[in-house]
Amino acid sequence: MPIIEVNLFEGRAPEAKERLIQALTNAAIEAIGAPRESVRVILREMAPAHFAVGGQSLAAKATATAQSKVEEDWSDES
Repeated sequence: MPIIEVNLFEGRAPEAKERLIQALTNAAIEAIGAPRESVRVILREMAPAHFAVGGQSLAAKATATAQSKVEEDWSDES
């Protein structure tokens, strides 16, 4: 029984998650011949604040990027 675990950021539409589940299931069937009813898919959604790269959460990085953009736009108007 294959168990496929996927970590992804929250916010995707339910239909997109269903497509992902179907595609992963089909891939397991095709790749290893698993019976459809034996394939398990676990989706774990996380907030960008709960994932970090290089010591900075993606939420903090997005905030910093947005702030830089605002400052850049402000300086362009001067």
